[in-house]
Amino acid sequence: MTAAVQALNDNSLSVPVRGFLHRPEQISGRGLVLGHGAGSNSNSPVLIAVAAAFADAGYSVLRCDLPFRQNRSFGPPRPGDAEHDREGLRNALAAMRKLGCARIFLGGHSYGGRQATMLCAEERELAAGLLLLSYPLHPPRKPEQLRVQHLPRLHVPALFVHGTRDPFGSTEEMEAAVKMIPAKTRLLTVAGAGHELGIKRKAVEHGLAGEVVAAFALLFGDEGQSSG
Repeated sequence: MTAAVQALNDNSLSVPVRGFLHRPEQISGRGLVLGHGAGSNSNSPVLIAVAAAFADAGYSVLRCDLPFRQNRSFGPPRPGDAEHDREGLRNALAAMRKLGCARIFLGGHSYGGRQATMLCAEERELAAGLLLLSYPLHPPRKPEQLRVQHLPRLHVPALFVHGTRDPFGSTEEMEAAVKMIPAKTRLLTVAGAGHELGIKRKAVEHGLAGEVVAAFALLFGDEGQSSG
């Protein structure tokens, strides 16, 4: 089964929503919004593989370009971009609701996932749960600069997917960070994988993506209809 993929451009809000929408053959009412990493865009191989796998499982999936990437085609976010990027994710959720998604999950790869956690820590009713691919726990070789201050305020269930060779955090560091979250969580480790989780080509079929969908189903229920 191959889901249809189409460009999405919604300019109705002050921060536009732009990216690519994967629509399953049978609409289930479940949606997923994915943001990209600081050095990438919505066409990153990780997002393409994961979006395709979730669409095959019945989710409508939007892999969106965060506002900083809409403004600049290359380079990392600048100081002050994060607030606008979170607004972009909020607007992406609203766009998915307009498309008929009743239960929507939020997440992304690295920076995109981190912004998703910060947004949901501020607005706990915004999304049904989180999918966090390679959460950037700290900058490489700077374990003292942990990005965990908001995690105790995160009250939505979350699946973390983490490579055991990720320089942004060790498995032990991730386990400790996940325990800070006062909600149902699961940590899926990928042996030998780095920050890109071993997904380096833009192939829509990838074994890990299927494992992520399966772990997501275990956390949220087979139909993604229960968060507890």
